[in-house]
Amino acid sequence: MRPAAVLPAAVLFDCDGVLADSEAVANGSIAEDLTERGFPMTMEAAKETFMGTSLPDIVAVVRDRLGLDVPDDWPRQIVARIVGKYRAGMLDPIPGAQGAVEAVAAAGIPMAVASNSGRDELRTKTGLLPFFSHFQGRILCFEDVERPKPHPDLYIAAARLCGADPRDCVVIEDSVTGARAGVAAGCRVLGFAHETPALDLLEAGVAEVFTSHAALPGLLGISR
Repeated sequence: MRPAAVLPAAVLFDCDGVLADSEAVANGSIAEDLTERGFPMTMEAAKETFMGTSLPDIVAVVRDRLGLDVPDDWPRQIVARIVGKYRAGMLDPIPGAQGAVEAVAAAGIPMAVASNSGRDELRTKTGLLPFFSHFQGRILCFEDVERPKPHPDLYIAAARLCGADPRDCVVIEDSVTGARAGVAAGCRVLGFAHETPALDLLEAGVAEVFTSHAALPGLLGISR
């Protein structure tokens, strides 16, 4: 176990793909919608294109890169589709996430969630997965800051909620977009290579890569 002197001042978690196993549902919903609009897309293609991206940036990609003229209320439609699936039981925690969160809580280290999800979607996920209670309300979405990831705003704000300097915090991320945000905020970033290749996360600037939440307490210098 690492010396207490090097314990992080706070641990800042991404949500989708790190705590909530929600990427397939969210990106599958986008793929379904675009397919219905005449632009066939698989869930895998949507995940590759949109993973870790906030809805306003997804809209920009759909309109500018894919050339689709989606309506102004398209984000609301997408969120309604995603939330409906979560409430129908299509949401599980990432394996080992609850144990990792509980280990950090037991060590007395402040925690926050910093997600590129919108407020309604994030509120639904955190309400369905009970271990989010350990965050004591320190849960931020892209609507809480001026700029979403890959900008550093979310992680700077999350560190502030924990009363910590970002440079003394550890970020847990699974996407290149999120990793870049944590690095830009000045945090030490640990890359969860759950779906994103480890090399991609390392190239985004993460300090270390792990593939199972069972390894997280040791990387943070705490015991389980």
